Amino acid sequence: MGIATIIGIVVAVIGIIGGFIIEGGQVMALFNIPGFMIVVVGTFGATMTAFPLSSTLGIPGSAIRAITGGSGAEPKEMAEQLVEMADKARREGLLSLEEEAQKVEEPFARKGLMLMIDGTDPEALQSILEIDMDQEANRLREQAEIWKVGSGFSPTLGVLGAVMGLITVLSGLGGDVAALGHGIAVAFVATFYGVGLANVLLLPINMKLMAIATEERQVREMILEGIISIQAGDNPRIVKEKLQGFLAPGNRLPEDDEEEGVEAAAA
Repeated sequence: MGIATIIGIVVAVIGIIGGFIIEGGQVMALFNIPGFMIVVVGTFGATMTAFPLSSTLGIPGSAIRAITGGSGAEPKEMAEQLVEMADKARREGLLSLEEEAQKVEEPFARKGLMLMIDGTDPEALQSILEIDMDQEANRLREQAEIWKVGSGFSPTLGVLGAVMGLITVLSGLGGDVAALGHGIAVAFVATFYGVGLANVLLLPINMKLMAIATEERQVREMILEGIISIQAGDNPRIVKEKLQGFLAPGNRLPEDDEEEGVEAAAA
């Protein structure tokens, strides 16, 4: 997911700047410090006003998360691990999973497995994990909302920057016509910044964070279902079939006969 974000931003920038150059524009004409300050700094300030400080301090972290992708485990790998644990727990008991559970990298899964091994009541276990799952999803959606709100401020501040530039230009009417034209062009650079920032960076990051929140919630729902099934002593085949439903058709675990065929071939 992370590489798609980087490629998408690069392709969008190349498309916009490339089209501008093909039309005969000069790249240096797009650089304007006053317009940058009005749009970028102004958007950041307006967004800070709209949210608590604790939320806006998480902006850099959410940007990194959107670029690098979700922090959760790969769904298929997690499903395979849970099925293996179900098999071991059925043969050797829940306590046999303690060492293996402590090595699980996914924090949500590790916490759930340790609670299960400690003998937590099934209803209490489910309640604890559901609260964790809901709160994590809410935090990520709040971060996504910050980027969405910023995408609304950015174009408006771009227009504001253009108006401020035009005020300066019009106050000097009567001078050199070429200078007047240049001043109008510079004024509209702020609008370019505002619209470009909103549609190339802010809105895409908002949508990527929402996608990550949805994906991570699905993985955690799968983990929760797997842990509850293991605790209930379900047959590993049943656990596997339950978890299959959380996986995309092309990413599902191999059927038992396929696994046996692979093992026979290896032998």
